Amino acid sequence: MVKFTPSFNRLVGELAKLPGIGRKTAARLALFILRQNSEDSMALAEAIKELKERTRFCSCCFHFTEEDPCPLCTDVGRDDQLICVVEEPQDVIAIERSRSFRGRYHVLHGSLSPLDGVGPDDLKIDGLLRRLQHNTVKEVLVATNFDVEGEATALYLAQLIRPLGIKVTRLAHGIPTGSDLEFVDEATVNHAVEGRREL
Repeated sequence: MVKFTPSFNRLVGELAKLPGIGRKTAARLALFILRQNSEDSMALAEAIKELKERTRFCSCCFHFTEEDPCPLCTDVGRDDQLICVVEEPQDVIAIERSRSFRGRYHVLHGSLSPLDGVGPDDLKIDGLLRRLQHNTVKEVLVATNFDVEGEATALYLAQLIRPLGIKVTRLAHGIPTGSDLEFVDEATVNHAVEGRREL
């Protein structure tokens, strides 16, 4: 059996921690990196280091950013009366790609999942409720995923927000049930945003 160097095995182990990357793919990636010239390999390492050092979550919407507050929160062309609530930062990117939404965002960083031990205190719900106290928000669009956890989160948020006198809407079901927003095409997201309904 061929033995690899400890440094090679370490890189394979780290790459295999990435989502969707098994040990075989991790080994192929490690071999690719090994074959690259030192300049390209170091550029990759520097990019990862810079990402970890400079990127943080916005103190207002909890999307990732290098500036606080983030460019989405400081954009004067956005509608302060409308907040779109999503599960993850990649969902913001999916909705922005559709060019159908011009309000503000709030990222929960997950969804309610009692079986996995994820409750309301594990999400950025308190930050959302603080934002809603300023009396400028008229509508909250809940754009959580259309799976069991996403639906439970949407219903929970609606119960919290409706008593504040704020309209709560949900994306239309143009998005297939069980799908994640980040994998849905722009046209479908656009249709879902335009056809949103009140919860």
